[in-house]
Amino acid sequence: MAKLYKRQKKGAGRHVQLPEWLQASEAWATLPPGPRALYVELKRRYNGGNNGNIILSHRDAATALNVHRNTVGPWLRELQERGFITMTQAPHLGPSGVGKASVWALGELATSDGKPAEKRFMSWRQLKSPKKF
Repeated sequence: MAKLYKRQKKGAGRHVQLPEWLQASEAWATLPPGPRALYVELKRRYNGGNNGNIILSHRDAATALNVHRNTVGPWLRELQERGFITMTQAPHLGPSGVGKASVWALGELATSDGKPAEKRFMSWRQLKSPKKF
């Protein structure tokens, strides 16, 4: 349901915003479609104040993207290597033996605990393979 504001006008609702400078980076331009979709899903779970506390398990990501759960792991590693995301808490068993999912932070935004945005993906460069004769 859309949020009402300014004399009964309806807002556009929730949306995912990908800034132009992020899309223009070499790290994004050379990123395969699977990790891009996963990044959009992570950003979808960001509510404006929970960066560094975004919870996403492999199974939840696989369900959201309609892929097998073993496919999501390499995509997350790819996003981490390029600097788009950072794991703030690793998956573990809780005190009652129930598994806890990974907790993530988006590299383009400041975290909820006040750390500035890292933006490591802006300095990422693809390795050039030597020409073969």
